[in-house]
Amino acid sequence: MNNQELAKACTELRLSNMANIAKLNQFPEDDKSAWLLGLLKKEIEIRYDKKITRLYNQAKFPKRKTLNDYIWREQINFSTPDSKQQLLNLSFIDKNENAVFVGTPGTGKTHLATALGVKAIENGINVKFWRVAELVDQLEQEWKNLSIERFKKKCHKYQLIILDEMGYVPFSKIGSELLFQLISDWYETKSIIITSNLEFSQWNKVFIDPRLTAALVDRLIHHAHIVSFTGESYRLKNALSNN
Repeated sequence: MNNQELAKACTELRLSNMANIAKLNQFPEDDKSAWLLGLLKKEIEIRYDKKITRLYNQAKFPKRKTLNDYIWREQINFSTPDSKQQLLNLSFIDKNENAVFVGTPGTGKTHLATALGVKAIENGINVKFWRVAELVDQLEQEWKNLSIERFKKKCHKYQLIILDEMGYVPFSKIGSELLFQLISDWYETKSIIITSNLEFSQWNKVFIDPRLTAALVDRLIHHAHIVSFTGESYRLKNALSNN
């Protein structure tokens, strides 16, 4: 079998990357199996790279952050002794558990949430990042356009959802109810990471309805890793030190 025949067979099998590689490489008569294995590995590698690129584009991170440059400060406290390890090895996603990062602005909550999302993508996991206010705006628009159910179905593919900045902007009654319904749909079917500058007792300032707030918190903290961030803002400290 020559390269042209192999390329044609790869195309018919929808191994498009492998077909292109085969055209560029001579077929060695002395070691056919090793050459074919090399082509297959290259096909897998290219497909992986394309998948990761697609997952990054889909996630919509405002900035790409990694765990390599994350600073673990003493003011970061975990609810259980093994919470940190379960977050870092992503086992919480396998178990559809949540993580809630609570603390003052600028203490590293969004960085950690994003870095975990990036690591999840590198492991082939579907991730979506939203700032909560932007998500609620989108939900209200979908509701007005009578397309809310279609939007919910699009969310089925996500295994990890990151909701950033819960509590920075209060919601309307409709927005609160739509967000509650969405998180209820995700309950025990996927993992959610939420960052917030408000303690749970203050969430009624955002959701208005105390009963809805209590029900939402109950769903989020069930099977959840609570991480508390204390101390002064890291960004503010850096800004002041540069002046």
